[in-house]
Amino acid sequence: MSDDIRILYNDTCPVCRFEIDSYRKLAEREALPLRFDRLDQAGRWGLDQDTAARRLHVVADGRLLSGMAAFRAIWARLPRWRWAARVAGWPLVRQGLDFAYDRIAAPWLYRAHLRRRGRK
Repeated sequence: MSDDIRILYNDTCPVCRFEIDSYRKLAEREALPLRFDRLDQAGRWGLDQDTAARRLHVVADGRLLSGMAAFRAIWARLPRWRWAARVAGWPLVRQGLDFAYDRIAAPWLYRAHLRRRGRK
């Protein structure tokens, strides 16, 4: 597994920005090769901004991942988060977290994004 990872996140979302900023600080402190792209750079990823705003995206090991798979890829590269990547990868835990992110967290955050943009 290569350590290089690119993270595309919604920098207009306070929740997303808070979480990604904590990863960024840890990556900088540990000199980890994580790169962070804001939502306005979605076109470089082959995504439109609306699609990109719906969930977290990363490129890890040459693959585009989104949702909880993206979180697991990030966590696996962060020293104090590797345990979370392992636990989140256990079959029943993975299924539960995928469901919670896909059906609850991501839609809620996306609706909040639309409200901030003045769209319903």
